[in-house]
Amino acid sequence: MAQTRTPDRRAKGPAVGGGLEELTQEVTRLLTLEAAALRERWAALFDANPSRSLGRVLLIRALAYRLQERSFAGLKPSTQRVLDRVAGGSKVAHKGFPKRRASVGTVLIREWRGVSHRVTVLENEVVYRDRRYKSLSEVARAITGSRWSGPLFFGLTGRAKEAING
Repeated sequence: MAQTRTPDRRAKGPAVGGGLEELTQEVTRLLTLEAAALRERWAALFDANPSRSLGRVLLIRALAYRLQERSFAGLKPSTQRVLDRVAGGSKVAHKGFPKRRASVGTVLIREWRGVSHRVTVLENEVVYRDRRYKSLSEVARAITGSRWSGPLFFGLTGRAKEAING
């Protein structure tokens, strides 16, 4: 009975398509092509015409990525699932998620190492202990003594596991 072997993504050579040397030559060849030829190559690889707003450098990078993707069998299934989930399974470009921002007058309170810290949001700055700061990150650094994302520190962005703060 014959066994089917799935490609090992940790292998050094391409799992699908031509050899690594051929891929290298193909990607290097892109650098010599004029913009019109790059657009033709795009149409062949993506089955669609590129946007007129794409410059030569971006065309080359996208084509090189596509060639590598085809040669190495594309993204890992787990990565593709994450991208599909973020895009909501649609093929339409995702507009992104709205960012949570504190509006003017908002008072943010954060407890750090048993001490409660209070920050008031102004139009273009924040006030902490009667001193004005340009950003929440500056305040977070003043409180902790190390670099922090201010919005993360004050709970305005999704939290990963927070470090134990004693």
